[in-house]
Amino acid sequence: MSTIPRTPPTYEDLAKIDQKAEIVDGEIVLMSPTGGFSGFAGDEIYSSLRAHARKLGKGIAIGDNKAFRVDLPRRKSFSPDAAYHLGEIGKKFYDGAPIFAVEVRSEGDYGPKAERAIANKRADYFAAGTLVVWDVDLENTDVVRSYLASNPEHPICFQRGQIAHAEPAVPGWSMPVEDLFI
Repeated sequence: MSTIPRTPPTYEDLAKIDQKAEIVDGEIVLMSPTGGFSGFAGDEIYSSLRAHARKLGKGIAIGDNKAFRVDLPRRKSFSPDAAYHLGEIGKKFYDGAPIFAVEVRSEGDYGPKAERAIANKRADYFAAGTLVVWDVDLENTDVVRSYLASNPEHPICFQRGQIAHAEPAVPGWSMPVEDLFI
């Protein structure tokens, strides 16, 4: 019995998907819709980044369900919950990784398997050129764990009542952690 090798998905294949998805390990990985609390947090971050980008006249804030094309051995795209991008904007997708990416945890983003997946995705972001990745966990005391490409194993943690930032990726931008909550 012989097998027919499967062709890896293309960006054109990804563009045909009607929901949030990424190309990882030669597969299109569908992502569940964002819940109310996590969606609100992602929208607040996007809104704050958008105001900052407009004020600076530099970069672009990107909201949920947008795709970034990258060329890594195991990953061809990202779809963060919010991002800040300095690169080119393609007709269908953004070219290259965002300089700052935000991943807001949803209901299924807990447990050992989820932690490994989140850590692997963060490593992929850094390999693609992202400088800062936020892991936003509305159920944790450390609401925002800000990981830097220059020190990926030791996040800067921000809690309620504190002001979070994304230095050095987004100079001069910050927002109150409290704004992530309804």
